[in-house]
Amino acid sequence: MKEWSFKYDLFSSKEELSEEDKNLLKEAVSAMNRAYAPYSKFKVGCSILMANGEVFTGNNQENAAYPSGLCAERVAIFAAKSAFPDEKIKKILITTSAENPKEAVSPCGACRQVLVEYEKNQLSDIEMYFQGAEPQIIKLHRVSDLLPFSFHSDMLTQ
Repeated sequence: MKEWSFKYDLFSSKEELSEEDKNLLKEAVSAMNRAYAPYSKFKVGCSILMANGEVFTGNNQENAAYPSGLCAERVAIFAAKSAFPDEKIKKILITTSAENPKEAVSPCGACRQVLVEYEKNQLSDIEMYFQGAEPQIIKLHRVSDLLPFSFHSDMLTQ
């Protein structure tokens, strides 16, 4: 039997973050407040820091035909990589103000798959932070810790 584990940092509040990370949180909160979530009322915001210093944001966009919506993480990363396809992603921060659950909310499975592929393609780790309604913030040192057995392009036949 094998075991898989990872380490993460836990911050009790945003005051423990660096100034750069506080700015990313501010951008994610601003994006979250602009989310279109009339059905679930579960607003999510995401900010992405690129290696060149550019910051991109996204928020969840719901639709009455539920599968037609899109999560904040994919909105943000698709915008970032559309603008700078060859630029590396340095950090991703996700936040929600949803009262249930109050704890930090990590990305859904589809977002995990997308984020892991970008990390794998750039050949360097992407730091990820997430926060819920509580002030506690979780930091992962790489996105791939969220999806250790991901599907990736090496599995496709050429």
